[in-house]
Amino acid sequence: MSASRPWRAFGIVAAAYLFALGVAIAAALAVPAAHPLLKIALGTAVGTLVVFAFSRAFNNTSVYDAYWSVAPLCAAVYLFAGPGAGGARGAVLLLLFGTWSWRLTLNWARGWKGFEDEDWRYADIRKVTGGAYWWASAFGLHLFPTVVVFLGLLPAHPAFASAVPFGALDVLAAVVTVGAIAIETVADEQLRGFRAKPSASVCNVGLWRYSRHPNYFGEIGFWFGVWLFGVAAGAPWWAALGPLAMVALFVFASIPLMERRLLSRRAGYADHVARTSMLVPWPRKSND
Repeated sequence: MSASRPWRAFGIVAAAYLFALGVAIAAALAVPAAHPLLKIALGTAVGTLVVFAFSRAFNNTSVYDAYWSVAPLCAAVYLFAGPGAGGARGAVLLLLFGTWSWRLTLNWARGWKGFEDEDWRYADIRKVTGGAYWWASAFGLHLFPTVVVFLGLLPAHPAFASAVPFGALDVLAAVVTVGAIAIETVADEQLRGFRAKPSASVCNVGLWRYSRHPNYFGEIGFWFGVWLFGVAAGAPWWAALGPLAMVALFVFASIPLMERRLLSRRAGYADHVARTSMLVPWPRKSND
């Protein structure tokens, strides 16, 4: 692959997302009286369909991967600038969304090498589904994660829209969210370093020594931080569906897929599983 081809691929992906954003805005404007969350649901749905069309056109589902970090920031900007009440909570939360989005999108971009590169999970699903792959991609790999992201944003609406003053719980929410971003950043960098110079078959350096998936722990922590901002603003009980959906996605889908792959490919990973916490960083068990 030439040096220019990845940049061409990134340009196409950027164009796809800008087009998707335009379509999403148009869809939201078509229902001016709708609740802000309904506008977000409609916008993210049609935007996802646009991204799916590009995934299908270029035969690469990884075109969708950046959605996870880009769409929530767009929704946060809308909630802050549109129905938002302003104030310290909204400003802090928007800053945290921007920091999280930039870092996670950059992490994806550093690892993606263009249209010849596709996430191994998609390749495995292609083998299983055969001719039905693009149906599976549309509903399972595009729309389903979009629904999870939308659920994650449920507490963001009251956090941005409420006029409840910034208080102690907001400070706790900020600490949790910043800590989660830091954990995910450190975990991703440690994993990148391990992959560049593998000294063992299992990554057990730094945070990875105390958790088999510290990057996922950080990601879940971010959404719990968003929820805490919502609680501080008086969010209803059902806003907790946001972080709970994230826990369910990683614990019952992402982690099992990753674990099966590592167990089949990495000597000693079974011992790592027996000694190391799955998600929450925790002291390792002894060999006894």
